[in-house]
Amino acid sequence: MKRFSPKLFSCLRTYSKRQLVSDLVAGVIVAIIALPLSIALAIASGVSPERGLYTAIVAGFVIAFFGGSRVNISGPTAAFAVIVAGVVAQHGVAGLALATVMAGLLLVLMGIFRLGSLIQYIPYTITTGFTSGIALTIVIGQIKDFIGLTFDPSLPTVETLHKVAAIGKSIGTFNWQALLVGLVCLGVLIVFPKFVKKVPASLVAVLVGILMVKIFSMDVLTIGDLYSIRSGLPPFSLPTLSFDAIVTLLPSAVTIAVLAAIESLLSCVVSDGMIDDKHDSNTELVAQGLGNFCSGLFGGIPATGAIARTAANVKNGGRTPISGMVHAVVLLLVLLVLMPYAAWIPMPTIAAVLFIVAYNMCEWRRFVKICKTAPLSDILVLVLTFVLTVVFDLVVAIEFGLLLALILFVKKMADTTRVRAWSAADEMAEQALGMPVPDHVAVFSVSGPMFFADSHKFAHFPLQEGDRVMVVEMSSVPSMDISALQSLKAVRDTCARQGVALFLVGVADQPLTLMQKSGLLDGEDGASVYGKLEEALSAASARLNP
Repeated sequence: MKRFSPKLFSCLRTYSKRQLVSDLVAGVIVAIIALPLSIALAIASGVSPERGLYTAIVAGFVIAFFGGSRVNISGPTAAFAVIVAGVVAQHGVAGLALATVMAGLLLVLMGIFRLGSLIQYIPYTITTGFTSGIALTIVIGQIKDFIGLTFDPSLPTVETLHKVAAIGKSIGTFNWQALLVGLVCLGVLIVFPKFVKKVPASLVAVLVGILMVKIFSMDVLTIGDLYSIRSGLPPFSLPTLSFDAIVTLLPSAVTIAVLAAIESLLSCVVSDGMIDDKHDSNTELVAQGLGNFCSGLFGGIPATGAIARTAANVKNGGRTPISGMVHAVVLLLVLLVLMPYAAWIPMPTIAAVLFIVAYNMCEWRRFVKICKTAPLSDILVLVLTFVLTVVFDLVVAIEFGLLLALILFVKKMADTTRVRAWSAADEMAEQALGMPVPDHVAVFSVSGPMFFADSHKFAHFPLQEGDRVMVVEMSSVPSMDISALQSLKAVRDTCARQGVALFLVGVADQPLTLMQKSGLLDGEDGASVYGKLEEALSAASARLNP
């Protein structure tokens, strides 16, 4: 990493009182938006509500302070809910803390080794597939609270399909009062923003849900019925380290780190377009790593850049990292003073908030458009990633999605490589090549990259009886790997055994360097290289008619 350059320090050089006021206002508004979301996302992740605020406070402040973006707002996001819930179910909160710290260290290393630009190589279909899959799993996970079901404790509910089965078996415990609260809050979340833009609809929905349950004494579960709410500063705690725990949690830590990198850098790209700026991707990765590292130490869950909160920051005047730091400080004050009142929030209200979060992240229009317009290979990757995210988990989905994408990409690239044979007897040869092919000369035109998947195309160039010179025109071959080189060596050896000279034409720099290092051009039987086809055919004629 050539330089670590947090945007905060460059922004402070030209900072003004007017911008401070704008950042303060934006920070307060973003904190109001983040408050119910942080609580809801913590619950969806299988941890206590205050841990969502710990994340937004600690990681939000650290990432804003060290980040490579002027306006990125970080905190808990829906993309992590499924991963975090799985880690907590298998390894507990202590395992989650260790996984979060490990993910933070991985993100720091990604930034140090300047891997920020590599994130763009993850296929669009994979990010869309797992994002839509996560959205669906969030919806399925919240149906229980939205309609007030009571699950039998003996029923498994860790996996998404287990939750679907449990919903079916528990449908008889349906609570109409919970559904009523959920539907009213969902209506507020949908309708309220159409008329009032400045006040966060999620906050209004929370207040409406609390009032409904309190005023009408409704039999609806609240956060306080399920969780012990604690206020106070985020507690510092070192995770328990052991070799077995590190090995066990490493796959989850890698997934968290990769997902955090993707989502945070995507958020940075979106915000760059909104404020006409350019983020430093590697600095942002280091900041995300430091934020997650600290979040794990202070009882939080994984954090990343939140696109919706970042957009709200920009729209309300935030233009420097100060607004992100203010948002974290305001949430800290809420944690210290108002957190006990979070116990009043009805669970159907939390479910309604998460339904809207899932809808906003699912990108179903983009999903449908890909299915309508993309090649079959892209659709297969999209659907496979989506299904595996829902049926298994994000780790499996990304692994198999990338594997399928790579296989299909290799096949597609191999299909682009073409080999065409020309001879003196071919009537089209002169028209295609711009000159006649001498007798006893075989000309082969190759186009496209030569690599392991298509090297078989070069292993056996068909020589005709009487051929004494083979000309391989390669001006349209941009690159070659060792597998293709070995196939070309086999061609050279075949030519040598039959007394046929091998001429290579228009060889690009990379293949030429590889040929020179391998010895393909050495010795009496080595291939000869010519710059143009005319030169090679003239040399062939001279060889045939000395």
